[in-house]
Amino acid sequence: MGPVENPVNNKEYRIPGEAKEMLKSLASKWEDIDDANSLQVIPLKGAMTNEVFQIKWPTKAHNMSRKVVVRIYGEGVEVFFDRDTEILTFEFMSKQGQGPRLLGRFSNGRIEEFIHARTLSASDLHDPDISALIAAKMKEFHGLEMPGPKDVSLWHRLRLFSFIFFSNSFFVIKENEAKSLCTPEEAKDFRLDSIEDEISLIEKELSGDQSIGFCHNDLQYGNVMIDEETRSITIIDYEYASYNPIAFDIANHFCEMTADYHTDTPHILDYSKYPGLEERQRFLHIYLSSSDGLPSDIELEQLLDNVEKYKLASHLFWGLWGIISEHVNEIDFDYMEYARQRFEQYCLRKPALLGSSGTIPDAALTDGIGAEKNKGTIEFL
Repeated sequence: MGPVENPVNNKEYRIPGEAKEMLKSLASKWEDIDDANSLQVIPLKGAMTNEVFQIKWPTKAHNMSRKVVVRIYGEGVEVFFDRDTEILTFEFMSKQGQGPRLLGRFSNGRIEEFIHARTLSASDLHDPDISALIAAKMKEFHGLEMPGPKDVSLWHRLRLFSFIFFSNSFFVIKENEAKSLCTPEEAKDFRLDSIEDEISLIEKELSGDQSIGFCHNDLQYGNVMIDEETRSITIIDYEYASYNPIAFDIANHFCEMTADYHTDTPHILDYSKYPGLEERQRFLHIYLSSSDGLPSDIELEQLLDNVEKYKLASHLFWGLWGIISEHVNEIDFDYMEYARQRFEQYCLRKPALLGSSGTIPDAALTDGIGAEKNKGTIEFL
């Protein structure tokens, strides 16, 4: 997930030798750099799937520097997405002028162009002007015509995550290395035996939604950049990108408004920050108006209704992701507690969101604000 600069230590030792040689070769082609070996390595905080570093070299101008980004893939995370497909998506987006250029690939990562723009902060998502820019950019993103089949991935990925828990007791991280994926206690606490039924229930409820587009599927603030001068938005990091219902992508973005991954407790979500009805309506109105003219009231209400229901799918997706990540990813993050919060929100919201027909009353969408945290077994109502 999206990183920001943390210039505390030089972490050159964390960069693989193969990558360092590529970086030096790249820098040697730039005439304004005196010494290609004088690279500085700055770890970027906030990434939860990969390790991300900013690399920079001083230039002959002294007050300027050359910069690139190095992304080192997290071990075991290929269970969440296909890395080759992600690279193809990255290259396609680059050709469309939608993101950074790919500068090089090494065995467990890649080198990317540094974008001269600011990564958003958690509070930026609630800024009406920035949110409006994101809504319009999101509509543009959803309209991209990616090569290949346009099959919805959401339900397949959810079932794949579920299958991982029950296919066997161990998940292979590397050749000849396996880790226990889930303890019996964890399976009981999270009611993982009921996950398949929950997935089928939501899929059936939303089977009539045919609004499909190319979705980012992880549009949290760290994956959005803004050029302060031009006010242009760039969406980055496409590991999870695929064709999906557009309402799922928007729902996921709304859920990310409750997160701040740059605190001392980055895994804690604050659901008092979930956007209220007016904020959601404003976002969706801008989204629908950005290319198709003014939407009808019925069109707006239907999308609002679908987005809130797809919020349940977002909670399940990232809840399962958290449990799996706890066992396959070594990044310092409390994945299990993060997963618990997502499952708790699923259980809190499910009765209201799936128990009524028509437009969902806003009173049902408070996301359990003020509810006591239940540290016991998750109960799917």
